Amino acid sequence: MDLIFGISLFAMAPSPQQGGEAAPAWTGMVPLILLLVVFYFILIRPQQKKAKEHQRLLTTLRPGDKVLTSGGVIGTILTVKEKHVTLGSADTKLEITKGAVSEILERSGDTSEKS
Repeated sequence: MDLIFGISLFAMAPSPQQGGEAAPAWTGMVPLILLLVVFYFILIRPQQKKAKEHQRLLTTLRPGDKVLTSGGVIGTILTVKEKHVTLGSADTKLEITKGAVSEILERSGDTSEKS
């Protein structure tokens, strides 16, 4: 029944030879382009902003800052190296990558850097 219905709808569609003019080829690409633009502004652009903000956070790390890691460890930064940070938490010293720092909870007491 569905096949017959589909064939009959296809047969009733106007063909270009019956006086109907064919639409330009680019009109079929308009919905695809609009979809890509929407994906860019809803998904890609906010993710890029978040990554840029996180990179800025990592460049401002300094000893004495109290931070939260992506693993949930809260500690104070003891030393900052190029790719690693030494973190002190209670009686433990941990060396973690800078990328694992997700948030700065408190800044250190010295205000040598102005924002």
